[in-house]
Amino acid sequence: MPTTKTARPSSHRITVCTACRHTGSDCQPGLELITRLRAAIHNAGGATSTLFEISGVACMAGCDRPCTVAYHASNKATYLFGDIDPAADIDDLVRFAEHYAGLDDGWCSASQRPGKLKHTTLARVPAAMLVLEPVEGALQ
Repeated sequence: MPTTKTARPSSHRITVCTACRHTGSDCQPGLELITRLRAAIHNAGGATSTLFEISGVACMAGCDRPCTVAYHASNKATYLFGDIDPAADIDDLVRFAEHYAGLDDGWCSASQRPGKLKHTTLARVPAAMLVLEPVEGALQ
């Protein structure tokens, strides 16, 4: 009996805001960015192309800095970047994906982020931590 191979879920995600608009314009660059980024990650090959799932979300509250992009994975810091241009910033986004994939905890300094991403970080959120010991005064 033949077996069906199911796709293993990606361990890393890149999420792109699809609602962001260029200032003073009706242009929403998120969908274009998703298309370009998927192709670039695929063309990068190796582990990067299999590790990352790329999707869109209606809003990430980065409206003043469109287009916004988030990198996240289990047990890793999450990054939110703004002011991303689908035509100009693809190489930096792919290079950051390659770097981020190799980080155990996702933590890196601005100087380790490629190109424009050194200056367009909106947030770095530490990985969620579980409290394993009781805390004095906490409800149980």
